[in-house]
Amino acid sequence: MSRQGPTANGRRATVVDVARLAGVSTATVSRVMNRNYPVAAATRERVEEAMRELGYVVNAHARALAGASGRTVGIIISDVVDPFYAYIARGVEREATAGGRLCLVCSTQGDPQRELAFIELMHERRADAVILVGGSVADRTYRAELVRRARELDAGGSKLVLCGRPSLGKDAPTVGVEYDNEGGAFAITDHLLSEGHERILYLGGPPGLSTTKERIAGHRRALEQRGLPRDPELVQPGAFSRQFGHRRMAELLGDGLDFTAVFAANDIVAAGAAQALEEAGLRVPQDVSLVGYDDVPVAQELRPRLTTVHIPLEEMGRQAVRVALSGGDEDDWRAPTTGTLRLGTHLVVRDSVAPPRAAGRKRR
Repeated sequence: MSRQGPTANGRRATVVDVARLAGVSTATVSRVMNRNYPVAAATRERVEEAMRELGYVVNAHARALAGASGRTVGIIISDVVDPFYAYIARGVEREATAGGRLCLVCSTQGDPQRELAFIELMHERRADAVILVGGSVADRTYRAELVRRARELDAGGSKLVLCGRPSLGKDAPTVGVEYDNEGGAFAITDHLLSEGHERILYLGGPPGLSTTKERIAGHRRALEQRGLPRDPELVQPGAFSRQFGHRRMAELLGDGLDFTAVFAANDIVAAGAAQALEEAGLRVPQDVSLVGYDDVPVAQELRPRLTTVHIPLEEMGRQAVRVALSGGDEDDWRAPTTGTLRLGTHLVVRDSVAPPRAAGRKRR
């Protein structure tokens, strides 16, 4: 780590602060600190003066890690125990290792400010790529900060990779790996409709999150294609957690909401919903059909086994490293300035769906 003095607002100084004060790029600051590239004497003096003024002193251990022959790839996720993130992280780690790089994993616990701080940390460590995983909430200020950091990474020879989240636009030098999120939601809703279900409860997914918006959009498109009206009561967003799936399903059953099938926003939510259905004396799929999304191990562990949408999670992680480091040899790679690689999703039919009972039934 680095030992930095405070800036005017009390925050510890960073490479970015040094660059601003000296009027140079962050890449130039890194070259001065690591003495691995020729820098004009006047420029070097200006950078060193800025470092002294800000009290920025590079720790020798951090510099050694940054300059190690096995360079680094940083991956920033929301939660290390969530299978969605864990499998993507495994793909990143395996691909980074195959290329002789160290993989650093950072967990934000859903805090956008921690995400921005981790990007800056990876920049200071001169990571070859910084991979952001998962959906995001639309926020103009946050987006502007992310674009700025993408430019700083790019200027320093690194790359910001958006993995499973929306593009920042053409003004941001990023690359991306995404999956057909909306298409998967359309396919699994259409599967339920083909089995005769018309009252389908959509359960889970934080409102406002890009991932949730895309899944609900695919779900609604399938309903509209069959000429079915929207029912706001049948869309119940919430956390991507087993606890939410269990609690909200129990509440809806208690309220008597009419539905014959449940589209859980992910397999973890489906597991919680399945528990609540069982506790209410309802059988899957005889009384209620149940589907999920992601195709993580719990989908096959549930009984009956869960019909779901498969996302190639580990492959997404591998491709995130590849698109960032593509082109050139180990010492002179050049990533594409922009562009997104799109991976497919597909329906996995198991045992949790059956046609609704002929007369239908209302929940108690």
